[in-house]
Amino acid sequence: MGGIEFLKGHGTQNDFVLLPDAEGRLELTEARVAALCDRQRGLGADGVLRVVRSAALGMESAGEWFMDYRNADGSIAEMCGNGVRVFVRYLVDSGLVTEHDFVIGTRAGDRPVQLHDDGSVTVLMGPATITGTSVTVVAGKPFSGVAVNVGNPHLVSVVEDDVDELDLRDQPDFDSDVFPDGVNLEFINLLGDNALKMRVHERGVGETRSCGTGTVAAVAAALHLAGTDTGEATVDIPGGRVVVGIRRGASTLTGPAEIVARGELDETWWAGLGA
Repeated sequence: MGGIEFLKGHGTQNDFVLLPDAEGRLELTEARVAALCDRQRGLGADGVLRVVRSAALGMESAGEWFMDYRNADGSIAEMCGNGVRVFVRYLVDSGLVTEHDFVIGTRAGDRPVQLHDDGSVTVLMGPATITGTSVTVVAGKPFSGVAVNVGNPHLVSVVEDDVDELDLRDQPDFDSDVFPDGVNLEFINLLGDNALKMRVHERGVGETRSCGTGTVAAVAAALHLAGTDTGEATVDIPGGRVVVGIRRGASTLTGPAEIVARGELDETWWAGLGA
């Protein structure tokens, strides 16, 4: 057919369009990304993962492959924990990588990964750094939160009522002086027995079914509030469950990754979106 190859995948229902583009030849503009992710006029997704060689983009990385991640609005993002897992699953399934332990390049730095026999993926996410506190406002109600950097910015708020009751359809307010580049907002219930429940409003996307870096931030914040920086917890999000481990200077995220479809984008449609 001669169109532009794509795949569709998700990690705990955080869904992505993958664009294999080994040599970085696609002109991946904000308009094209936004159209791809639009659930009415495109394929629909929370973001786009371009599969490109690190060298093709001039990125310094120990990994051959670089995850060029874009938010649903077309903006460039540093990191996506669920996206990395889907990215890894594609690389191995397609034969581009033959090992099950390797390194992926991201704008937040290199991420060592491991694909398990059951199809789940563990990502070494790097440090989850507590950077302060701030406040977000949801439907006129303020929530204090712990600011966490996981290669991208997060604000984690512990909620006493069931997080399912929050109305996250609109953009919650946040302090743009603290987060000049925007922020991912996590709202969590502490369930006890090293377990959390979370909802998330992602920067440049809106509410999503899951956020990998957000689950890491949530566990790091919960541990911080408990007076420690080491531990492990399950995190239940609307899209499923992941396991997060936190230790001093490092974190891990383990969860499922699925490839659900593949096909070709119409080149006329792509070209019509312009630059």
